[in-house]
Amino acid sequence: MMSAQAGGTYLYAVLAGGAGAGEKGLTGIEGGEVYRITAGDISAVVSRVGRARLRPERKHVLAHQAVLRRLMEHTTVLPAAFGLVARSDEAVRARLLENEELFRAQLGHVAGKVEMGLKVRWSTSNLFDYFVAAHPELGAARDRMKGRHDIGREELIEVGKLFENLREADRQAHSERVAAVLRERGIELKWNTTRGENEVMSLSCLLPREGLETFEKLVEAAAEGFDDHFTFEFNGPWAPHSFTELKLPATPAQE
Repeated sequence: MMSAQAGGTYLYAVLAGGAGAGEKGLTGIEGGEVYRITAGDISAVVSRVGRARLRPERKHVLAHQAVLRRLMEHTTVLPAAFGLVARSDEAVRARLLENEELFRAQLGHVAGKVEMGLKVRWSTSNLFDYFVAAHPELGAARDRMKGRHDIGREELIEVGKLFENLREADRQAHSERVAAVLRERGIELKWNTTRGENEVMSLSCLLPREGLETFEKLVEAAAEGFDDHFTFEFNGPWAPHSFTELKLPATPAQE
C-alpha cells in the first residue's frame, strides 16, 4: 500500500465505454497525464497526483474544470467533486466494479444532458423598505413604533419575525412560479440553499444539451410579470454535478 505522501489517483469523472479520444493529450492537476481506468463497460477518467489531499487552489480547480469541459465535448459524464483522491488505480477499479449498476443508471439519467444554474434576486438596496411598500401589515407594524422612545425588545423581535415570514412566503411563491414554467418544458430541477437575504431562489436545472439555445428564452418567459425589483441570472453549461453522486474509497490520509 502506498503511503499518504506518495499521493494517489485523482478522479475527474466516470463515463460509459472503454478507450476514448476525449482525454488524449489532456493534462490534469499538477500537469499529470489524464487516462482511463476501465471496468466492464464503464470507465473512470483520472490522473496521478503527488498528494493524498489537495487544497482547492485556483490552479487545481481550473485544471479539474478543464478536464470536465473537454470530456463533455465528447460524451456524457458523471462528474466528480473536486478533491477525490483514491489510494491507487486498483482502488478506483474496485469501486467501479462495486457500483457498476448504479453508475450505469446515473449515466442513463443524465445522458445527453447538461446542468444550468439559475438565480433570482431582489434588486434593491434596502429589502426591508421594499417589503414595507409591498406589504401594508409590515408598514403598519413599523409605523406603530415611529416617534416612540419606549419600544421594547419584544416589539422589535416581532417586527423582525413578520419581515422574515413575509420574505419566506414571497420566496416560496416566486420560486414556485418560476419553477412551474421550467417544469412545463420538462426541465428537472434541484433546489439549492439561498444565500443572503436578497436571494429569492437558486436552482440547478438539468436539460438536454440541444435545449441550451432556448434556455435563455425560457428564463425570459419565467421572468415575465416580475418587475425591475428582480434580477434573473443564469450560468453554464456545467457537468451535471447536482444530479449525480460519485464517491471513491478514501486515501490512507482520509481513513
